[in-house]
This record gives sequence, C-alpha cells and structure tokens, in this order.
Amino acid sequence: MDLYSQIVNRNEKIAVIGLGYVGMPLAIAFAKKADVIGFDINRSKIELYKSGIDPTNEVGNELIKNTSVEFTCDESRLREAKFHIVAVPTPINADKTPDLSPVEGATRIIARNLTKGSIIVYESTVYPGVTEDICVPLIESVSGLKCGIDFKVGYSPERINPGDKVHTLENIVKIVSGMDNECLETIKKVYELIIKAGVHPVSSIKVAEAAKVVENSQRDINIAFMNELAMVFDKMNIDTKEVIEAMNTKWNALGFYPGLVGGHCIGVDPYYFIYQAEKLGYHSQIILSGRKINDGMAEFVANSIIKKLILANKTVKKSKVAILGITFKENCPDTRNSKVVDVIKALREYGIEPIVTDPLADKNELANEYGIELVDISDIRDVDCLVITVAHNLYKNFSIDQLDKMFARNMPNEEKVIIDVKGIYDKQEITKRNYVYWRL
Repeated sequence: MDLYSQIVNRNEKIAVIGLGYVGMPLAIAFAKKADVIGFDINRSKIELYKSGIDPTNEVGNELIKNTSVEFTCDESRLREAKFHIVAVPTPINADKTPDLSPVEGATRIIARNLTKGSIIVYESTVYPGVTEDICVPLIESVSGLKCGIDFKVGYSPERINPGDKVHTLENIVKIVSGMDNECLETIKKVYELIIKAGVHPVSSIKVAEAAKVVENSQRDINIAFMNELAMVFDKMNIDTKEVIEAMNTKWNALGFYPGLVGGHCIGVDPYYFIYQAEKLGYHSQIILSGRKINDGMAEFVANSIIKKLILANKTVKKSKVAILGITFKENCPDTRNSKVVDVIKALREYGIEPIVTDPLADKNELANEYGIELVDISDIRDVDCLVITVAHNLYKNFSIDQLDKMFARNMPNEEKVIIDVKGIYDKQEITKRNYVYWRL
C-alpha cells in the first residue's frame, strides 16, 4: 500500500511542524481527512491550542476546540508520522540576508526523528536551491538516512493571506513539487485532500521555490511604484488616492495602492531572491529598488506627521500623538515586520512618544518584542494628532465625531491633525470641518 493510501486509511500520520498562521490552518484542514500531529517548539502556544484558543484568529476557537489534531511540543511524537510538512517562518537578518535558522532547526528536529519511507514537504519561503542544497544534506547528516532511498523531499509554497476570510487555504491553488515523479504524485494527492481550488504540479523543487519569492516580489514592486507616485504627488499637492481611483476606471488597471509594506512575506521574500541572485553574480535592479522605496515609507509617513503638526501650530516635542493600529495589515493580529513600528521609531527621534492602540495585537508580544505598551482605545483622549495606520474594520466604522472625541477638548479644528495613512475616511467631510488632514 502506498503512502497516500496509508494516510487516507489512517495507518500513517501527517505531521505539521510549526503551528503559526500557515501551519495551524494546514493541520486543522488535514485533520478532517487524516490523523495529524501538530508540533511546535513553543510550549505556551501548544497549551493555548490544547485549551481551544486560536491566537492567530485564522481558524477560530471553535475549530481548535473540536479538531482531532494531536498538539505537542514533544519531538519524539514525529516518529509516528511518515508525511512531514515544514511551516516555520523564514525571516531576514539585520543586514537583509536570509535567516534560515528556523528552517534548519525544524529540519534537525525532523531528522532526529525520521523513519524510512517518509516524505518531507517544505512550505517555508526560501530562495531556489535551499530545499535540495541545504535541507537535504542536513537531514542526511543528522539522520544517517539517504535521500531518494530512505526518504524523499518536496516543496509546496504557502500562499495563505493572514486575516483573509475569502482567500483561505482551501480556496487558493496549491503549487506542488517533488524530487521525482513518484514523490510528486504522492504530494499532489495528499494536498488534493484539502485544496478545493486544485493543485498545480511543477517540474522541479527549484521552480516551486522560485514561484513563491517571485509572486511576492511582483506585488512588492507594484506597491513600490504606487509609493513612489505618492511621494511625488505629495510634493505636487495632488491627492494620490483620487488619481488611483481615476486610473482604476480603465479595464486593465492593476488596482494597487500605496502603503506600509510589512509582514512575513512581501516585506521579506524579495530579499531571498536578491540574496541568491547576488550570489550568482547578478545585482538586482528593479526588485532591490522596490525594496528600498518600500522600506523608506515609514520615515516618509513620520516626516509627513511632523510637517502637519507644524502646520497646525503645534510644538512637535510637546505634541500628543496617538497611533491606531500596529499590526502589519488590517483585521489580523500579526505584528511580524510591521512597518508601523518603524513609524514609531522615527517619531521617537523627534522626541515624540506616541500612544499606541490596536484591538487585535497581542499586548505581551508588543511589549516583549518591541518595547511598545498598548492602551485601550477608550484611553485615547486629549490628543493633538491621530494617526490611523491600519484599516481595521473597527476604525473604518468610526464616524468623524468619534474621532473628534479623542482630541483635546475646546481645541479648534484647525489644530486637530488626522493622518489617514490608508485613506479610509471621507476626505471632503474632514477637510470641510477644517481639520488638518493628510493621507498617503
């Protein structure tokens, strides 16, 4: 009986290594079709899952409570599985080079507990060649097993969009690859158990690895173009959003908007491609330029805040600034690589210590990771400037009168500054009331 049949008949198990925004939905989905071990080295995270709590908000507490996934931080449990999926983060170092330590760490854990006949599929974003040139030799070294004989590998890039309840795991076409045709066929059939949108097999692992970094690099470049336009239009005193809305009336407009580009994918993946290209002697031009523009947007937003404070006759160092939203995107608790953090750092250079609120972000995580204390929205009052950085539904539903109550009482509207980074409010209504208003 082949491995796929053994999994479907529950004679063999699937193991998901890394239970974050990618791994958790995978484990939950597969558990409806097979026996699943969910492994993570974070003991407190495992305890939350066992208690029926989903800190990612990706699948919800109800599904966590009722799933059959066996949550564990005991790596020896991986010996019970024959199909391993690696879904750990792939961040970058301070010098913008790939940090492969999470992937290498997960690889060592699997290798220590690997049994003959297993397949290991990597979902973590990497540059082309990592799976076969780095992970496979590491597995062989630690396990003493031989790739192609004792175990096989594949790659299937994650495409989950955190916080998106429409384009969910099951509804996104899955790219799959394997080291040989037999391995590819097994991986394809296993993923077809849960992917309603279908799977897209490719000819090699390197093609699958490349597809992931390229699709995010493409998006990064398009946003960089809009960000560059926004900076130029700001100098021209032209409203960028109005220009884009006019442009988008054409059938082939791409619909991109300017913004702070952070998160675990778009703000990181291009650097993986750039790194490998430079190792091969090619210096990236377009992709690297796009990254530089997007990495500089936090400073541009911070400088725009300062300019508007000055125009409102505020003493910059004495200004009370409140920031609404610190996650990297709307309606999502993920703060990894959030560029709002960079806005806060830039404001601190001007002597401003902003008040920060976000209904979704984890207070302990923000305090430990960034030294930022979150306050409740009800505690924001008597401010000089409101900076709405993330388009959470809560903020989009605020009326102008609700925003107004956060400003200092008896302050003239001409001295109230609203920085609407995502352009979620009615510009005409705000300017009609004589607020000092700016949007990206």
